[in-house]
Amino acid sequence: MSVEGDGGADGEPAVPVSWRELLGEARARLGSPNDARRIVERASGFDGAEYHLRLDDAVTVRSAAHFEQMVERRATGEPLQYVLGAWSFRTLDLYVDSRVLIPRPETEVVVEVAMAELRHLARTSAVALDLGTGSGAIALSLAREVVGIEVWAVDRSPDALAVARANLAGLGRAGARVRLVEGSWFEPLPPILRGRIDLVVANPPYVAEAEVDDLAPEVAHWEPRAALVSGPTGLEQIAAIVEAAPRWLNRPGALVVEIAPHQRAAAISLARDAGFDPVDVRPDLAGRARVLVGRV
Repeated sequence: MSVEGDGGADGEPAVPVSWRELLGEARARLGSPNDARRIVERASGFDGAEYHLRLDDAVTVRSAAHFEQMVERRATGEPLQYVLGAWSFRTLDLYVDSRVLIPRPETEVVVEVAMAELRHLARTSAVALDLGTGSGAIALSLAREVVGIEVWAVDRSPDALAVARANLAGLGRAGARVRLVEGSWFEPLPPILRGRIDLVVANPPYVAEAEVDDLAPEVAHWEPRAALVSGPTGLEQIAAIVEAAPRWLNRPGALVVEIAPHQRAAAISLARDAGFDPVDVRPDLAGRARVLVGRV
């Protein structure tokens, strides 16, 4: 692409092409109008009404290079969220890359259920624990949306925690009530928290090893396997969390765990065996069994 031409709106050298033309090019190369628009929005920095008003602006050399890099990455099959480097989750705009799972609408429902359980507890202050925090989506949403809550977020992956820290840095004042710790499930928590946690929430690995081939290629080939695959049955990590949670929960307290729809009966059985009563599974936005809820 030639770099000759008039300067762009920001004074940088411009290429002889507009954002509208690059939008058409991205649509043709990717076969997805949505992906094309999202990439143009990211490369141009335009959003909302500005996006439509400035599509005929000249493209700077730097922005054209960014656009080309993103289109190439997306064309190889890399998930759009990783290509963009950011994705929205409830009220947050999260940084995401291949070190963490992509935040999904199903997990937004997990947060909604978790906040409902906190309202049910009706405490003026509460302590929440997010196990397997990844990007920090659940923990940071709770910190931002629940007044006065103290949130502990655990992940065994130092790479994932680096992403969570980057997102925590952008949370503002609410971030002071979040603590990130490295380790496996409850293991890294200080003993003083035993019996003091009001809510345990988790989106653990729940894919069985034999189910990996059934996942969409974008998931199976790009997202971190350790955050997806639990073991031979898919229930191993759910069972570990459910069995240990009562020792850490306040009374009354609640457990909220994301599961696969076909795990409903087994997850309920695990929770009841661990002493949770009542136990329920709530639906996601598509009506599928998705969120295990247990109370003690």
